[in-house]
Amino acid sequence: MIRQTTLIAASTALLLGTAAFAQTAPTTAPAQPAVAPQGTAPAATPAAAPTTTIAQALRTLPNHATLAKLVTAAKLDATLGGPGPFTVFAPNDEAFGRLPPGALDTLMKPAAVASLTTILKYHVVAGALTADQLKAQITAGGGKATLTTLAGQPLIASLGENGNVMLTDVNGGKAYVDTADVRETNGVVHLTNGMSVPKIG
Repeated sequence: MIRQTTLIAASTALLLGTAAFAQTAPTTAPAQPAVAPQGTAPAATPAAAPTTTIAQALRTLPNHATLAKLVTAAKLDATLGGPGPFTVFAPNDEAFGRLPPGALDTLMKPAAVASLTTILKYHVVAGALTADQLKAQITAGGGKATLTTLAGQPLIASLGENGNVMLTDVNGGKAYVDTADVRETNGVVHLTNGMSVPKIG
């Protein structure tokens, strides 16, 4: 038990102490649902309504298998499959690949569920916020919007280069939304190129 606690503490320290999460802004504007070109009529058939919950969608999103596995390990499937609505900032597999060696394995151990849950809940905000709504909050806040996550800690949203929403965590790490507005039945998912790390402990 002492050894597991020491491993969890060491992984948490590595997670918080690494600069591997500071991301550079994407070189293109975030991908969004297709819009008819100016001067043309919108498509005759509207986009199909979402049929899956966020928890179900995470399992099928390309390049997000690690996040789906972590959500299951943290027992958050029921939460993210519930009525919500939620906004999820979903780090891609490359973001988790930048963790220090062994940190991911340690966080997936049963003894680390509380830390893993806090990390994952730091990527979730109550309410369904589209990219346009986030940008409106950023503008109304003079360039920044403070989002309260399900982990109970703030995540700061601002606009990065190319109009991408940039997330700054409590440790100063940055992640950028590279695909916005993946709509699900219980909220919206924004795909990010980095992790946001909360204070743990």
